Amino acid sequence: MLKRVLVVDDNEVIRLIIRSALEMHTPFIVHEAVDGVDALEKADSINPDLVVMDLSMPRINGLDASRTLKQTHPPTQGVLFASHKGVVTEHDASRAGVSAVISKSDGLETLLDQVQHLLQTTH
Repeated sequence: MLKRVLVVDDNEVIRLIIRSALEMHTPFIVHEAVDGVDALEKADSINPDLVVMDLSMPRINGLDASRTLKQTHPPTQGVLFASHKGVVTEHDASRAGVSAVISKSDGLETLLDQVQHLLQTTH
């Protein structure tokens, strides 16, 4: 069964870039959400294996949405793809159920590598 990835970012261009890269370079099924609230609603219906989440979003930020996903969908892994990596400590991210924090300045290749690594190690 193909793995499902949910891409969450309030910036439509960023979502499209991440989605396109995932679809071109991985075999995963990719879904989108516009913010943390939308992500939580969509997670109920698609049950993603991994969520790529922006940190700064309206309504519910990425860290809080990840924390809720950890409670409602425990097997779902999370990657915070943040503008500024240093804003969230690894400890806080881990406690929220986030497997990795990647700065957007690190680039898409770093994100793709991390997504592939996390989903290949998930059973």
